[in-house]
Amino acid sequence: MAIKIIKRGIADTIQDQGRYGFQHLGIQVNGCIDYLSAQLANALVGNPLDYPVFELYFPASSFCFTSNYIICITGANLVPIINEKSVELNTPIHVNANDVLQFLQPIEGSFAYLSIQGRINAPHWLESQSFANTTLQKDNIYDIIPLTKAEVGNYPIDKAFIGTVQTTIFSPAPIRFIPGPAWNDLTEEALNNLLTKPFFTTLQTNRMGYLLKGPSLNLTKPNQYLSAAVTRGTLQLLPNGSLIVLMANHQTIGGYANLGQIILVDLPRFAQLKNDSSFHFSLTNVNTAHQLYQQIQQGFNH
Repeated sequence: MAIKIIKRGIADTIQDQGRYGFQHLGIQVNGCIDYLSAQLANALVGNPLDYPVFELYFPASSFCFTSNYIICITGANLVPIINEKSVELNTPIHVNANDVLQFLQPIEGSFAYLSIQGRINAPHWLESQSFANTTLQKDNIYDIIPLTKAEVGNYPIDKAFIGTVQTTIFSPAPIRFIPGPAWNDLTEEALNNLLTKPFFTTLQTNRMGYLLKGPSLNLTKPNQYLSAAVTRGTLQLLPNGSLIVLMANHQTIGGYANLGQIILVDLPRFAQLKNDSSFHFSLTNVNTAHQLYQQIQQGFNH
């Protein structure tokens, strides 16, 4: 069992849910930038939710299947076609040997996910198959990627829950965050700007972080902060007054002002924002963040 890459995308990777428990050693977590779409892709083909998937960014890779498989494509709409015929997102698809999967253009979102019933045999290191720089390019991962049959689980996902996941990821609602250690060091004007003015994504965006364009934010006085642990979704204030949001390939510690933390349930929506997308921030709290995350995870367990 294998899948053949017949054209390589510029930034496609194989990712699972990440490599946790090693940040104290300076090792990045990595993992899917939109974990909800990845979980959904696995659930719809009966895989465990944490199995590795192909994370695709346009222009995306093209694939040729060497046998009959069940696959699923979730996340961004990159207009997938099989043998030049359009296929649906968020639904299991039966493919046959020699079928070719391609992606035509980005319509909505930035990152799509391709799951295949079974396990992708990517390199495994420290309890994860996610890597910061392992892309589907020559000399990194072979053109033919082996697959292993796996016991198919029972993950009954109804259409209503699929709709909930899609709304969570592509809703225009504000991006919610919890205030961080440097929140009270912002000026009144900066606090007001952060909560009322629009921010925009920029071309300076990758799996390590998203640099934002928006009103300049200032501290009440210049501060030097001790380096401290950071994670995906951390809002860092750069010395020039700009904001950067750390993403899946973030460094393990940082010394810039930590203004807050985007809640986990909103991170997929933020990750899927295309270049020059406008959005607002809004405040929330830890209890709300926990409740929202638990609610959406319960949908995968019914």
